[in-house]
Amino acid sequence: MARLREQYPAGTRICLDSMDGEADMPQGLEGTVQYVDDAGQLGISWDNGRSLSLIPGVDS
Repeated sequence: MARLREQYPAGTRICLDSMDGEADMPQGLEGTVQYVDDAGQLGISWDNGRSLSLIPGVDS
């Protein structure tokens, strides 16, 4: 987790490539990292108003 937390500190801006199963999460959507949890998921505040975790290795 330390590596992920170093790579994605709170405030880091990211751009979504893909997220299966979420129709309102289009490619190119941007968001801001809020935290990295103990399971290695990134808590993101998305620019579409949603707060949804990104799972490295599953979502990109």
